Amino acid sequence: MITEHDLQEAIAECQGKRNPDAKTCMMLAAFYTIRREMFGSPEQVREPEEPLRLIPGSSFAPPPDPVETTIDYESDTEFGKMIHGRPATEIWPIIDELVTEPIQALNPRLYDALFRKLKP
Repeated sequence: MITEHDLQEAIAECQGKRNPDAKTCMMLAAFYTIRREMFGSPEQVREPEEPLRLIPGSSFAPPPDPVETTIDYESDTEFGKMIHGRPATEIWPIIDELVTEPIQALNPRLYDALFRKLKP
């Protein structure tokens, strides 16, 4: 049985998301609706403190299928040749494992330098 307390917790969790996506917003709306319909307390549903605003360039459309995203990187290196045209979902886990385990453990300075270069 869904309790009002469970719904309050779910609402609080959705509201606490730092960068909510469309799924989070839909879940929040659903939780508010369920709470209102089950417990008849529309007075508890309040307006947000600040109005919702859209982020320029954002969309509620689902992201592209990751399998369709291929790596477009041409290089004369063996690595560049090997990854060019391959699905990104196949390559990123390998890169993540390499950076997280061996590089971080064996060469922390190289690891830190990599992250300095990646910072926006």
